Amino acid sequence: MKSADLKKKSDKDLQKMLIENKEKIREYTFGASGAAKGISPKNIRKDIARILTEVSARANQPKQ
Repeated sequence: MKSADLKKKSDKDLQKMLIENKEKIREYTFGASGAAKGISPKNIRKDIARILTEVSARANQPKQ
């Protein structure tokens, strides 16, 4: 996921994506000895960081 894609999403969509990605990390950590196939926790953590960065940037943006 690229940051340009995140800028097009609404705040509600970003929150939904954040919850989904955190759930994926939780499932990877606690499910079946972390042996989930096709999931890279490193990439999911990066996606979470990108989402949080966009949410923070929107919150700090001056209202007009």
